[in-house]
Amino acid sequence: MSLKMIPFKILLIMGILAAFSSCNGQSKSKNDHTSEKAIPLGNVVSEIGQKIGLIFQDSKNNIWFVGTDQGAYKYDGENLVLYTVKDGFIGSTVLGIQEDNFGNIYFDTTTGVSKFDGKQFTTLEIVENSAVKNEWKLTPNDLWFRMGWEHSGPYRYDGERLYHLQFPKNKMEDEFNSKYPNASFNPYGVYYIYKDTKGTMWFGTSSLGIYQYDGNDIRWMYEKQLTETPEGGSFGIRSIVEDTAGYIWICNPKYKYKILPDSIQTDALKPLHYQRVLGIERKEVESSYFMSMTLDDTGDLWMVTYNNGVWRHTGTELIHYPMKEGDADVLLFSIYKDNQGVLWLGTHNAGVYTFTGKSFEKFKL
Repeated sequence: MSLKMIPFKILLIMGILAAFSSCNGQSKSKNDHTSEKAIPLGNVVSEIGQKIGLIFQDSKNNIWFVGTDQGAYKYDGENLVLYTVKDGFIGSTVLGIQEDNFGNIYFDTTTGVSKFDGKQFTTLEIVENSAVKNEWKLTPNDLWFRMGWEHSGPYRYDGERLYHLQFPKNKMEDEFNSKYPNASFNPYGVYYIYKDTKGTMWFGTSSLGIYQYDGNDIRWMYEKQLTETPEGGSFGIRSIVEDTAGYIWICNPKYKYKILPDSIQTDALKPLHYQRVLGIERKEVESSYFMSMTLDDTGDLWMVTYNNGVWRHTGTELIHYPMKEGDADVLLFSIYKDNQGVLWLGTHNAGVYTFTGKSFEKFKL
């Protein structure tokens, strides 16, 4: 071996080792950087706002409170965190909350749908392809959204794409447009979405009654007392619930509805075939309009009015729970049953209430 070659080989080996060491250092530095914990979203706050329209409990037992101007609150039993548009939340006016099979939370707002995966918010994009834009389908894991009340139908999310669907034209549309040529809302606008025990979807509209979709056909029903106030205005269909006997209750408990098998129809928009049955015979309830309804774990029907408290129908007894704060009426918006069977109330002026078994009490952290 030539002595003159030794220094060159040594230098070459030292260079390779230095380069390898340098690469390892860079790699470690990069890994150290990416392993840093992300800054958590939201701000820890000490109290819930007064305008809480909706309440939802997710599969991890977090309670979510959403209103019309605050954003979304998450309560894990210890901390209350408020998420706003600064955190990527799409909007402050929330119309609904849902969870998919993977634990993602979806917020239906007037400006779009926000998806929260536990780490970040993303906004669902609406499919603009005209070939599939109005393709009605129904699968068990679909999520349905309103996104305001100026649209002509609902939005369906299949886990990958968000589609806008339109209802077939209603014979009452022309009458509505001639009567209200400058209406600020769409007569087909969706006010409420409900899935019954058979998986059939129900859509309450602003002015054109109810649409039902079972995966095959779209059906329609309209009754004046469900949509129009005694004074002649329109409050739309804001609550639908199915009881343990299979009857459907809609807004006004004077009647309940038994859905019957279809007669043969070929129209694109089929009439819903049903039997109307007397519901609750009490004048103070017959004249009431219910913003929200639910069943408790015993099957009792709970119904929420805007300014006349809560009504409970046991099947044999009707119980009234007036809601006041001092001399002022508590303005109610929704009632919700959580995973443990606890009933919650969302209000427009008094925060959140829970049912103790005897009365509704103000929820405090």
